[in-house]
Amino acid sequence: MALILGIESSCDETAASVTKDGRTVLSNVIYSQIKLHEVYGGVVPEIASRKHLDKIIYVIEEALKEADVKKEELDGIAVTYNPGLVGALLVGVSAAKALAYSLNKPLIPVNHIGGHIAANYIAYPNLEPPFVCLVASGGHSHILHIKDYHDFTVLGATTDDAAGEAFDKAARVLGLGYPGGPKLNALAKEGNPEAIKFPRPHNGFDFSFSGLKTAVINYVHTLEQKGEEINKADVAASFQQAAVDVLVKNTVEAAKSVGIDKIAIAGGVAANSCLRENMEKEAKKNSMEFFCPPMDLCTDNGAMISCAGYLNYIKGIEGDLTLNAIPQLGDLHV
Repeated sequence: MALILGIESSCDETAASVTKDGRTVLSNVIYSQIKLHEVYGGVVPEIASRKHLDKIIYVIEEALKEADVKKEELDGIAVTYNPGLVGALLVGVSAAKALAYSLNKPLIPVNHIGGHIAANYIAYPNLEPPFVCLVASGGHSHILHIKDYHDFTVLGATTDDAAGEAFDKAARVLGLGYPGGPKLNALAKEGNPEAIKFPRPHNGFDFSFSGLKTAVINYVHTLEQKGEEINKADVAASFQQAAVDVLVKNTVEAAKSVGIDKIAIAGGVAANSCLRENMEKEAKKNSMEFFCPPMDLCTDNGAMISCAGYLNYIKGIEGDLTLNAIPQLGDLHV
């Protein structure tokens, strides 16, 4: 049995979790900064970093307490080191290095995207590679062929804006505020997804959301300039359906191309109800198994980092005190 503490601080959630053997969650403590950044309409990196500093020790202590585990009983300290906001990442990495050094425990570096994928292992303890996973968030949109736990191949990716960014920008032009994705998802339920024909651009299995985002902005601004009424629910629903159609189509087609009949989704956008419903429907239509984590494991959390950390731990992947925060995506395998 291995007890791994996972620490996550890549953006605006300060999170820590203890898992047993990577799949049993003993604790999952998250401090969200949403209210703090809401007034600015998005995450302010410097403010996020300072708040992580305020909360990191408290969150770690709460995770250990909730798990009823003493820090000396831990087998390893896992931490997100890339990608993300560099100042925010540094807080988590520094805390993890201090803990690992003081306890003489392995320091385990975790790629944030790998963490999102690992959320599916928690939700489905019997899930094993190979499968195809769509990772969609505010900063990333990837279709990955998960050949093994540490063997990923990128089948498709965004050529410009990430899906989550497009959702946030569309929400902003509609005046929905931050966080845009969940608010747009809620408003879309009141609208007609066929009301407006927005573009659905793609290139092979790659995504391009910049044109879709611009189309929404131009549509809203044109009506505003004409003084015409804007049905925000219809705009939200039509935009969302266009984005989801591309995400689903590319993922399913990518899975077919490599002969895989298991599809998973992960990341913040995986919490979108339209994406979950449409992906499940299309997977069933194509006789594929569909996996998606519960809502609380789609957004950033420590449990997914602990799970990914366990997988690195049993493979012997360790960092040392030179481990640094890296804002770029880097190596998906670690």
